[in-house]
Formats: sequence, structure tokens, C-alpha cells
Amino acid sequence: MAAAAATAPARSSRPAWRTAWITPRGELLAPPRMTATALRLAVQVFLVSCLWRGLYAHAGTTAGLDREQAVGYAVLAVLATRIRGLDRQAGRDTVLQHLHFGTIVYWFLRPVPPRRYYALRALGDQLYGFAWVLAGYLVCRVTGVLPGPASASAAAAFAAALLLGQLVLYYLMLLIDLLCFWTLRNGSALRILQFAQNLLSGAYAPLWFFPGWFITMSAFLPFQATLNTPLSLYIGRIPVADAPRELLVQALWAAGLAVLTRWLWQRAAHRVVSQGG
Repeated sequence: MAAAAATAPARSSRPAWRTAWITPRGELLAPPRMTATALRLAVQVFLVSCLWRGLYAHAGTTAGLDREQAVGYAVLAVLATRIRGLDRQAGRDTVLQHLHFGTIVYWFLRPVPPRRYYALRALGDQLYGFAWVLAGYLVCRVTGVLPGPASASAAAAFAAALLLGQLVLYYLMLLIDLLCFWTLRNGSALRILQFAQNLLSGAYAPLWFFPGWFITMSAFLPFQATLNTPLSLYIGRIPVADAPRELLVQALWAAGLAVLTRWLWQRAAHRVVSQGG
């Protein structure tokens, strides 16, 4: 009797954790998608490597980066964007689509709270993306496309910063999705915000190449904590001695965004509107 009671919570939690693998399972059951992902990733890595090697063909050090650092940053940026690269648009599984078709109401009727459901889905997406990143990283290291970290300490700081950066990115993406509860038709706004995230995080180019005012402005925003900080630690652009401060900044952004999004989830429950069904 006691044993059955002890195993009941574990059994009841299994369906909740299975939700983390909904989107990755859809990818794994569609081999053409995986082939397309691998091909797209290989092409992107090859092109950005050629681009930055070409830009540094007649230059030594620019913006504090030499050629190997610039190539390493660019390749890692391509790989890192794969972490949240799963496409839910085709399956009509984005928050914006659920709000439009009215199916968002089911998120609030399930035994699993919508905030936890969203977090589990994002966790599954990110774990699946990390698997792609690890595989791509190993291939790039073996083929010599990607240089190693500046030092063992830099590698450890990079790993910690990458995890914190993904946490900050999760809350930023959640914040954007939660805004859909107040602006029901904001597809263009979402694309603008996603572009701003990629630009200000350093996904398109290292922030060190931007003007001084741009770097100063981005220092007061959470975007660079998602990508620029871990990649700069990896290549040695940010000294390891400054890693504790950078990690603290990331942790503070994550904590602040967590409080904000938790409050917005509570408010969003009162904003559920069905446009479609």
C-alpha cells in the first residue's frame, strides 16, 4: 500500500515529462528533416568559415580579434543558433497560432500548468538542439574548422556561460510569446524582435565590430548575455578573470526575467481569447 502510494507521484509525472519530447520526436520520426538539418548546418558552417577567412585574408587583428578567433566565433554562433532551431510553425504549435485558432485554452485546462508545459516543451527542444550542437562541434574540431578554447579555464567558463545564456534566451523567447496574449496579430512584431535578438546577441557578427555607442547600449540589454558572452569567453576575447562578473550578470538577467514572466503568466490566464474556434 505504501509502495503504491510512493510510486504514484512518479507515474503521474511521466506524462508531463513526455511532453518535452513532442517536437524532437516529430523530427526523429522524419529522416528527411534530419538530413535537411544536417545539410543546412554543414552549408552554413562552410560559408561563414569561408566568409571570415576571406575577410581576414589581408588583415592581422581587427576589433581585438585575429582570424582564428573570428572564425571560431562565427562557427560557434552558427552551431549555437541550432539549439532553439526546431520549427513548430509547420505543426501549428506556436503560441501565436494557438491563440489565433483558440486552442490555447487547452493549455489552461490540462492538469499540467501552462507555465510548466511551456517549460517542458522548451527543455525538450533545447536538449535536442544541444545534441546537434555537440555533434557539429566535434565534427568541426576534428576537421580543423573550429579552433579549440583559449584555455581549460576558458572552456569551463564557456560551458557555464552557455547554459546561463540559454536560460536567459528561454525567458526572452517566453517573454515574446507572452506578449501575444496582449497583441493577438503580431507576427511582424515577433519577427522584428527575433531579428533584434539575433543582432544584439552577436549571432550575425561579433559585437566588438559594432560602433562604441552600440556596444554600450547592448551592455544594458539582456541579449548579449545569451550568445556574445559565452562565445567571447571561448575565444578568449573576454578574459577568464572577468568570467565571474559576466556569469553574475547572466544570472541576474535570468532571475529578473523569471520574475517578470511568472507575473505575465498569471496575467495571461485572464487574457485567453479565441479568435478561431
